[in-house]
Amino acid sequence: MSDQDRNLPASQRKLDKARSEGQVARSRDLSHFAAIAVGGAALVAAAPLLSRWLKQLLATGLQFNATMAKNPEAMGERLAELTSQLIWVVLPMGLLMMVVGIAVAVAAGGWVWTLKPLAPKFDKFNPITGIGKLFSKQQLIEAIKGAVLALILGTIGAMYLRSHVEMFAGALSMPLPQALSHVGSTIVGGMLLVLLALAVFAAVDVPLQRQLHAMRLKMSHQEIKQEHKEVEGNMEIKAKIRARMREMANRRMLAAVPTADLVVMNPTHYAVALKYDEGKMGAPRVVAKGADLMAMRIRDTAKESKVPVLQAPVLARALYAHAEVDREIPAALFAAVAQVLAYVYQLRAALTGRVAMPGALPELNVPAELDPHHKPGPADGE
Repeated sequence: MSDQDRNLPASQRKLDKARSEGQVARSRDLSHFAAIAVGGAALVAAAPLLSRWLKQLLATGLQFNATMAKNPEAMGERLAELTSQLIWVVLPMGLLMMVVGIAVAVAAGGWVWTLKPLAPKFDKFNPITGIGKLFSKQQLIEAIKGAVLALILGTIGAMYLRSHVEMFAGALSMPLPQALSHVGSTIVGGMLLVLLALAVFAAVDVPLQRQLHAMRLKMSHQEIKQEHKEVEGNMEIKAKIRARMREMANRRMLAAVPTADLVVMNPTHYAVALKYDEGKMGAPRVVAKGADLMAMRIRDTAKESKVPVLQAPVLARALYAHAEVDREIPAALFAAVAQVLAYVYQLRAALTGRVAMPGALPELNVPAELDPHHKPGPADGE
């Protein structure tokens, strides 16, 4: 896929993935500027101490005696000693600049810990793809920026040295302490000009690197679609899975209807199957419920299994809206369900000839606020 096809901003998922792989926008120019600036400031602050140490080092290094002159190994030992002293001065300065460079990079792009950039990528050994990357837009921008920076820094250095060559030459005629101070102050002036140029380039490079990073992560329409599929999943498959799960749940409910004590319905829309075992349950439990077509299937299954089906529209609506399958009914509906169960028990006893046939189902005590079809009126305090 060509870069021309990738013209859409990167999604948050791709940005997060790129960050986890160590791909963040960082400015090398900003890190270079901060490291050199802090290192230069440390050198200026420690200049008196370094001057005394350098003078002592030169004095010690230029001391010779007959024993050392006759013994070449002693000269080597002296050189190693002086080198170790120099390292102990240079090393802290290098560590300071390294820490500053890392801190600035973390502040600009955030902390990312990953070993993925170190993993071998064999596609990078392909000369064909490598040549293509050499002539890419981003590499061209980086090459031009590096060439311009080198040209500007070289020009500043050449012009500064040319204008101060007499001052450097005059230091040869000065005593060592004055010469060191004179040369140090001259170098500091040149470093300030270099730092000014680096600051300008850092100010330009920070937004430039963010723009280049965004360009590298741009996505095509096809990639957006593919990512959406990976995140959301195939909608058709998910719909089939949901339908399959509903069908399985419906089968489980229909299988439980024959074990119910009764089914409460309004004529066509809702059906709720209830079961109550006084020895095992603290309250009646819903074993199945459904609306419309599912309500008709529950009713037919109940009739086939000779489970009583009672028409109680208000209670059926309240149970369907507020009770869950395999859960006990809400406490507010205990009284109404108890009335229905008592009626069913009387009906069963009458069918066996033990008691007289009961009359019509009495008015049920269903709280009006539990009926989803109830409309508040003046009597409800509205």
